[in-house]
Amino acid sequence: QVQLVESGGGLVQAGGSLRLSCAASGRTFASHAMGWFRQAPGKEREFVAAINWNGGSTDYADSVKGRFTISRDNAKNTLYLQMDSLKPEDTAVYYCAGDINYRGRDYHSRQLSAYTYWGQGTQVSVSS
Repeated sequence: QVQLVESGGGLVQAGGSLRLSCAASGRTFASHAMGWFRQAPGKEREFVAAINWNGGSTDYADSVKGRFTISRDNAKNTLYLQMDSLKPEDTAVYYCAGDINYRGRDYHSRQLSAYTYWGQGTQVSVSS
C-alpha cells in the first residue's frame, strides 16, 4: 500500500517560516517526479512547486517563487517544502503528490492529473 504522509504544518505569523515534509512508504519515488499543491477554503487545488527525480530541476508557482524551496532526499524517500516569508494568502491545506512512472530526466509537472499518489494534507495557517 502506497502512502504519502505530510507533516510540519501549523500556525505561524506573517513573515515566519515552516518546513513541510512528505514521507513516502510502500514504494520508492526515487525515480519519479513529485510536487506540492495547496487548497484554500472555497478554492480549487493549485500548483505550488514540483521537482524532477533527482532534484536537479524544479518549478514554482509565481506566487511562491523566491520564498519557497522544494527539495528531496531519495535515500529517505522524503520530499520537502521550505516556506519562508510566509503571507496570510499562503494559508491552505498543503498536499504532496507523486508520479507513478519515470518520465524523463528533467520531467516535472504543474498538472494535478500528472500525479497518481496523494497525501492527506497538512494545514498551514498564516496570521497577519
